[in-house]
Amino acid sequence: MGLEFSPVLVAVVAMAALLAGFIIHNIIISKKLGSAKDLAERIVEEARKEAQAQKKEIIIQGQDELFRLKKEQEEEYKEHERELKKRDSRLQEQIEKLDERMEKANQQEQELLADEREIARRERLLDERQEELDLKMAEQERRLQAISGMTSEEAKSALFKEIEAKTRHEAARMARLIESEAREVAARKAKEILATAIQRYAGDYVSEQTVTAVTLPSEAMKGRIIGREGRNIRALEAATGVDLIIDDTPETVIISAFSPLRRQIAKMAMERLVSDGRIHPARIEDVVNKVEQEMETQLREVGEQATFDVGVHGIHPEIIRLLGQLKYRTSFSQNVLQHSLEVASLCGIMAAELGLDVKKAKRAGLLHDIGKAVDHEVEGPHAMIGADLAKKYGESKEIIQAIAAHHEDVRPQTAIDVLVQAADSLSGARPGARKELLENYVKRLEDLENIATSFNGVDKAYAIQAGREIRVMVDSENVDDDTTYLLCRDIAGQIEQNLTYPGQIKVTVIRERRAVELAK
Repeated sequence: MGLEFSPVLVAVVAMAALLAGFIIHNIIISKKLGSAKDLAERIVEEARKEAQAQKKEIIIQGQDELFRLKKEQEEEYKEHERELKKRDSRLQEQIEKLDERMEKANQQEQELLADEREIARRERLLDERQEELDLKMAEQERRLQAISGMTSEEAKSALFKEIEAKTRHEAARMARLIESEAREVAARKAKEILATAIQRYAGDYVSEQTVTAVTLPSEAMKGRIIGREGRNIRALEAATGVDLIIDDTPETVIISAFSPLRRQIAKMAMERLVSDGRIHPARIEDVVNKVEQEMETQLREVGEQATFDVGVHGIHPEIIRLLGQLKYRTSFSQNVLQHSLEVASLCGIMAAELGLDVKKAKRAGLLHDIGKAVDHEVEGPHAMIGADLAKKYGESKEIIQAIAAHHEDVRPQTAIDVLVQAADSLSGARPGARKELLENYVKRLEDLENIATSFNGVDKAYAIQAGREIRVMVDSENVDDDTTYLLCRDIAGQIEQNLTYPGQIKVTVIRERRAVELAK
């Protein structure tokens, strides 16, 4: 049998082996721990040495930085100290200057106080002298009243009247000189412009009539025009609104009507009826209607030709038709369309001389009497009617103003307004341009003389030059030279307010003293 070990022995051996192994393991670990500890101590020592070196280096760097900052701080402090010294020096200078000013102000204050005391002393002296003067003046006034027998109020009134009379005469004399110079300059310039306008424009004048003659091919045609029991002539008069005069004049029928437009329509209709030969009421109405349509076209053509002749464009078609209608409208026997064309031309010439807008001036001159085309249909003055028409059909404010102001229904505001007024007066006042009824002419002359004789001091008054001038004779005993000048201006102003006339009226006041003695 082999060897057999007991369990106890085995356990002991195992324990011993285990213990031996543990001891060996501890010995190995102890050796390793000794080596690690030495390594750790060496590492710690090296780290400590390195830390000491870094610490020294950091301390050295900190000391260098501290030294640099300290140096910068010292430089900044020195700079600040220098700046403070400069400011202190400036403040010291300002304080010295203020001290000097204070000293001067004190001196001036002392001088002012001295001046005030001197002024107060002089005021007291003046008051004392004023009191003495008042007493002396009161004494003198009492003596003067005793000597003259007048009170102070009466003397003041007499003195003021004398001063007022002298001042009035002096003012009138100065006004006369100033106005005379202004009139000479203005008259010379106006004459130059008007002379230029007249020289550059020459218009023909044709007297308008209220009757038109129609020539017939034979006397037998008169009977056909009259018709059975006068049917044809009544139909023609009713359709055209004219009067037909058939008398003993050979081969002639007279058309009478105040409206040139109706006379022209009647003439054209009669000529067509005569040439056609068929004359009866139905035919008359048909021909008159056709003639009226043709006349409407002709009115537009005439209006367009007028705008073309003047050189204005962009006018509303209705205004153009009204312009054509002015061809058959007269004023004081002057053709209104011809008058409007002439005013437009004169406005353009004068505007060119004055450096104004020529086209605008011509447009205002052409349209200034447009209201006369419908003034028999609309109530009011033709200037305001024309202004309303111009506004209705889109004309500018300046054109509307010029139309409304050309007879001073409104106050002129621009140079164009005055130009239209001047051209209108020039066109209407030229010799032969217009005719007046004898009754109106005589009435205007009487009104002129009555206005002049209504003023105090006027002896006689005579209207001469067909009413273009009035000469006034004054009483030389009651009216002096200066009052003569004022009287002339007052008479002219009264005429402007109370009379309506074309052109202008010259007022001449004459004062003369005659000495008569008989030699025996």
